[in-house]
Parts: sequence; structure tokens; C-alpha cells
Amino acid sequence: MSQALQDLLDLLDLEQIEENIFRGQSRSAVVPRVFGGQVAAQALVAAGRTVPGDRHAHSLHAYFLRPGDPGAPIVYTVERIRDGRSFTTRRVVAVQHGRPIFFLSASFQAHEDGLDHQVPMPPAPDPATLPTSQERLRGYGHLDPDVVERFLEAREAIDLRYVDEPPYGRFGEPREPHSQVWFRTNGKLDGAVDVPLLHVVLATYVSDMTLLDSVLLAHGRGGWAVGDVVGASLDHAMWFHRPFRADEWLLYDQESPSAHGGRGLGQARIYTQDGRLALSVIQEGVVRVPRTG
Repeated sequence: MSQALQDLLDLLDLEQIEENIFRGQSRSAVVPRVFGGQVAAQALVAAGRTVPGDRHAHSLHAYFLRPGDPGAPIVYTVERIRDGRSFTTRRVVAVQHGRPIFFLSASFQAHEDGLDHQVPMPPAPDPATLPTSQERLRGYGHLDPDVVERFLEAREAIDLRYVDEPPYGRFGEPREPHSQVWFRTNGKLDGAVDVPLLHVVLATYVSDMTLLDSVLLAHGRGGWAVGDVVGASLDHAMWFHRPFRADEWLLYDQESPSAHGGRGLGQARIYTQDGRLALSVIQEGVVRVPRTG
């Protein structure tokens, strides 16, 4: 396991300070606020710590309320909404400086058999044939070197590979609002940490990294890295369909059906390398063109 991955696992490991109350640490992201994927992943950890081990997360719905302060810890309070025969529901509020910054509802289910079908996996190249983040980012002479280093540091624990040029790599004219990314952790998960909840939590963490890319592509925008948009995540929803491993390649197939009123919508499916549909994701975010003059 890489040191970067161990550092990420430490970040996602919460301290229990009271029954149903947990505390997580923060760190800066590529922008000067707490990365939304970190808050969502930590909130899911808090919820999962109050659920029996034989029940696995099958969905979450969340709202980002305020920017997180990377210099302060985050307190997560879990409300035990329901414990049924098949489903368990939890609500989590994340608080900093006495104010809520994020809340999440998550549902967990005991295993059961049932009907089974899925949308087929779309075509995508083998991830081994694609450049790594470091190879791709260091090739962009138009990006500020400090921006490149912040990107690489923020994603050091994740091996993330774009199928095509990301928004900040080629911009200026609209492209199809569709983006594909392969990802996996930068190292294998084993031993005591190798539990189903961790794989779900890590996928939640990564899911906030690139989902709004397709909104930018539709308008030829490069994103905050080149300063032609400002934005932030507003809400986030995920459905966990089938078991998967976050340390094995996952295809994140993303598209944007709409942007309007200063908001953009991204929706995606995540597949295992052998073609099983593992997750569905939807997110809306603020996407604004900076004012001039």
C-alpha cells in the first residue's frame, strides 16, 4: 500500500467521541476548501459505524451546504432514523464552527436475492494503455505549475486516468458532454481494512472528483484550473448496485444532460472492468462564468 493511500485511509478513519458522534480531520483540496468527496466519504463512514455489519450501503443522498474549513475538524452526528427487518436508514449532519456544512441520508440493506438486469458497459480502452495523471498533467504547458502540483497531490492516493483530454487539457470550443475516467486506489487494500464499507466509501470519495467535467465540456470550458468558471457541488446521490473493489479498475462513464440557471447536472454509471454495473451517480453543481469588469 502506498503512503498516499495510507494517509487517505487515515483521513477517512473517524474518531468516536460519543455515541452517534464522530470527529474527522480535514485537509486542503485543489481549491481552498475541504474537498466535497472527503466530507461525503467521512459522513458515510459515520453512518456505517452505527449499522450492523451484515447490512451494506445501497444508496446515499446528500447536500453540500457551506464550504468546509480545511483548518478545522468536522463533527459528524448520526441520527438512527430506522432499523427495519431488511433496511436501515441513517441521517448524518456534518458541523464546523457550530454550523452545518453538509448532510447525508444513507440506506443500508441486508443481502437478498432478486431480479437482475443492467445497462451494458459502454466501449472504453484498456486503462493500462492510458497516460497516468502525472504523465498527462505534466504535459500541459498552459497550466500553472502550482495548479499541476495541487492536482497531483490531491489525487496521489488514486490512480485516475482520463480516456480523452480533460476539460483543462483542451478547451475553447464545445465538445460532446461525455467523459470517461478509469480509477482505482494507488495500492491494494488488505488485512483489517479490507471490508465492504471501505470500498463504498472510497468510491464515494472519488465520485466527486470529475463528475461535472461533462458540463464543462459542453461549453468548451476548462474549469477552475484555468479560471474560466467558478463552481461548487450542490447535491450528490449514489446507488450501489453490485459488489466491487475500489483497488481494482472501475470505469466512470459520465455525461451532462443539462445546464441552466448557473447550475449544471452530471450523471454517471460506474462499471467494473469485467462489465458489471456497480454504481450510479448524479450530482448538481454551481457552474458560473466569472463576471468581468
